[in-house]
Amino acid sequence: MFPPKVQRLLRVLHLRAACCCSSSSSSSSSSSRLVLGIETSCDETGAAVLDESGDILGESLHSQKEVHLRSGGIVPTVAQRLHREHIERVVQEALTRSDVDPSRLAAVAATVKPGLALSLAVGLEFSRGFVRRHGKPFIPIHHMEAHALTVRMLQPVAFPFLVLLVSGGHSLLAVARGVADFLLLGRNLDEAPGDMLDKVARRLSLIEHPACSRLSGGQAIELLAEGGDGKRFAFSTPMARTLDCSFSFAGLRNQVTVAIVKKEAEEGVARGTPLSCANDIAAAAQHAVACHLARRTHRAILFCKANNLLPPSGPTLVLSGGVASNRYVRKTLSVIAETAGLRLLCPPGEFCTDNGVMIAWNGVERLRAGEGILPPGVDVRYEPKAPLGVDLTAEVKAAAIRLPPVKLEIN
Repeated sequence: MFPPKVQRLLRVLHLRAACCCSSSSSSSSSSSRLVLGIETSCDETGAAVLDESGDILGESLHSQKEVHLRSGGIVPTVAQRLHREHIERVVQEALTRSDVDPSRLAAVAATVKPGLALSLAVGLEFSRGFVRRHGKPFIPIHHMEAHALTVRMLQPVAFPFLVLLVSGGHSLLAVARGVADFLLLGRNLDEAPGDMLDKVARRLSLIEHPACSRLSGGQAIELLAEGGDGKRFAFSTPMARTLDCSFSFAGLRNQVTVAIVKKEAEEGVARGTPLSCANDIAAAAQHAVACHLARRTHRAILFCKANNLLPPSGPTLVLSGGVASNRYVRKTLSVIAETAGLRLLCPPGEFCTDNGVMIAWNGVERLRAGEGILPPGVDVRYEPKAPLGVDLTAEVKAAAIRLPPVKLEIN
């Protein structure tokens, strides 16, 4: 027999795959408050209905990945059009699969910040109309808060804990002290890691590679890196001399681009044709990204310990967001966590990427805590750029914490 937390995860995954509500879930949810979550922050249109225990009663997700792969990147106007075309269907499918009438909902939660403005606008407009039509409370959701709290849906994780959130649009380090209480230790200053990896994949023309034609940029980099020699290219870790916890990936991308241009000239191939050494470049770039994330996280851990921001016994590091699905990144962060004496937790890959489940769960958490619950008629605006929590980045930089040497394996 599996331990309770594993049984619960298997039940969640089963419900996700089946997309229907079992009789046991129906009976348990009849006395539990239900939340509908709606996600449209970027290029995924997601909706899900959860009960207070975190059981997924029904969900639906429409991915725009195929469309944006063909265009070489996310086009905001296209993303907006696709959200508009699919959001009503996606929400209705989630409700139908959960066998939940809108009248039974305790609240509706929707992403309102941060993200692509045109995408956020679609989700907010639909959600506001929905809550007014059905007279339900509305819970505006911060997208990164949702990523941070997803792990608590799957297993007991007490506050406070350190969280590293890495995705296509964001990278940040924060201490989660409560459902709506975060201390920001570091954030990306330019490109996010997922965006950087996507751009490298495009510059390597990996969509033309037979093994990568249907994969996102980050997925293609990870796949090729498995068979690559990352030691063949020496990309320096960004901001190595800057003693803070913020992130920068634009300079690293430039290093990789210079290497690609040089190898194209050496091999005599035109841009648009994959290089013979593409897997080696992918491995080296992925390693540099993972090392940058790991070293900033290590400094954040030392800052937290010096300032008693984490419990002395059994402190936890949570890794979440789309880039957290990368197995090499997870492995590298596990080295840092083990070295510093933290437990590393990461949701399964399908819960790291954007979806309606994490938004609904954030709604459940806020409903329980009585945080940020608005009546249906209150005017809410979306915020494409929105910080998370209280900003302590200046204090972290002032601490100027130097890192002890830690060997981060490659390949």
